[in-house]
Amino acid sequence: MARSLNEWLWQHEFWLPPGITWEDMQESEDIHYPQPRDLLLSIPFALILVVIRCAFERAIALPLSSKLGVRDKQRPKAQPNPMLETFYSTRCKNPEEGELISLAKQCDLPVRKVERWFRHRRNTDRPSLSKKFCEACWRFTFYITSFFTGLAVLYDKPWLWDHRECWTGYPQQPLQPSLFWYYLLELSFYWSLVFTLPFDVKRKDFKEQIVHHAATIFLISFSYCANYIRIGTLVMVIHDASDCFLEPTKIFNYMKWKKTCDSLFMIFSAVFLISRLVIFPYTVLYNTYYYSMEIFQPFFGYYFVNALLIILQLLHVFWSCLIIHMVYKFILQGTMEKDMRSDTEESDKDEEREKIREKEKNGITYFSNVTSNNYIQRNGSEPLNNRTHLTNGHVKER
Repeated sequence: MARSLNEWLWQHEFWLPPGITWEDMQESEDIHYPQPRDLLLSIPFALILVVIRCAFERAIALPLSSKLGVRDKQRPKAQPNPMLETFYSTRCKNPEEGELISLAKQCDLPVRKVERWFRHRRNTDRPSLSKKFCEACWRFTFYITSFFTGLAVLYDKPWLWDHRECWTGYPQQPLQPSLFWYYLLELSFYWSLVFTLPFDVKRKDFKEQIVHHAATIFLISFSYCANYIRIGTLVMVIHDASDCFLEPTKIFNYMKWKKTCDSLFMIFSAVFLISRLVIFPYTVLYNTYYYSMEIFQPFFGYYFVNALLIILQLLHVFWSCLIIHMVYKFILQGTMEKDMRSDTEESDKDEEREKIREKEKNGITYFSNVTSNNYIQRNGSEPLNNRTHLTNGHVKER
């Protein structure tokens, strides 16, 4: 059964253009081609990266956060309550008004206390500022290393400057050691992100991040097996370019260096929009969709790779909309809006503001209304003073 499945999976019709088989990519002493089994190395390397990350965050990033003035807020803890804790863990973390009323009755507590308990409990689960800082430091360290590694590997390669070279001689394109290690580094990193997903900072685009990681891993793996190494290296170096500016923007934001953060965000926005909405479609999508067809006819791998690339491009468009919205707000207001993907911490002041809004909505403010005979009442009852206006405009003392 396993053998039949393996033979079916590695049919050359799935991976290679028509007229080309695996026999056309036989290795010799001097010539090496990508082998699918090489990808298995990415799993232990990913685990090594996780260990390196833990050591880096504890030994370097965390002490650095203290020296740079990154302080965690003191959060009030929710009082122990087994019934509310069970509801929070199994049902819902942000109950509706009806559920709050029901829980208040069951616990014999005021509704406001139950609401406050859930707010404090949610804040307890939110990652601390130092955790966010450490994560951003690690990712910045990797992205800057990966980006310049990619440039060092590709700067003398012909396909970096002439994109048609991605398909010259395909699939007989030998695998160079530098390209192998660059691929292994990138694939291992994305596997490490998958392994640490349950522990990393969860943002509002968490689902989109999962789709992105999955598409990237599939794309890197498939492009390696089918020897799309050249186009794959272009995809990776283009993606790392903007990430090198995103992570330091977060770091300076956590440090409260507002002007530096705003400046870096504008640079990041420009690099992201240009690299993901201009360079990526022209250099990669147009290349795989049109230039490849100058060499061979469409096949399964052609459609599969382009489908993954289009998924990435749709995510680029999604994130670009968020970035453009933030830049627009910055231009209008002169201040950078909070990252729309971030999870905002709640405070008891939110409850007070909500009470005020409810009072304003119901008209129960200090000066509630102006009556039809043009005198102001306090709380809708007694007159502000003991004088009333007559219809002819004169004032009469009571």
